[in-house]
Amino acid sequence: MRIGQSKDIHQLVEGRDLIIGGVKIPYEKGLLGHSDADVLLHAIIESIIGAMGLKDIGTHFSDKDPKYEGISSLLLLDETYRMMEEKGYRLINLDSLIIIEKPKMAPYIDRMRQNIAEHLHCDISKINVKATCSEKMGFIGEGRGAMAECVCLIEEK
Repeated sequence: MRIGQSKDIHQLVEGRDLIIGGVKIPYEKGLLGHSDADVLLHAIIESIIGAMGLKDIGTHFSDKDPKYEGISSLLLLDETYRMMEEKGYRLINLDSLIIIEKPKMAPYIDRMRQNIAEHLHCDISKINVKATCSEKMGFIGEGRGAMAECVCLIEEK
């Protein structure tokens, strides 16, 4: 068994869609990034890549590569699953946390879990997504950004 953990942070800006966990969430701001800037999926992807000992998300999906510009992070999660298959690993479980002041995530968490489970070809019971705010403190509390964290456990098949 191997453990991976990661954290991802993105700015919230006007003129971008807010996509978290593969779900487009109605809001006046979105996350800034080279891809769709899905902070949750980026943390999940990097935790899995890290558990396999394959460096980090930027090594595999560089923000300098034009083919990833605007790409759905669900496609990057598909590629991460392919890497797991190729290396002979399967997911035991993952636990993740979204930290964002607004909007509230509760209405979207079940869809996020379903997206992640589908793209990692596993039962939804292996996927946990939580959300919290930062009580108006710091850049997240001021509505200028969002962060996500993830820890995962994988095992050799």
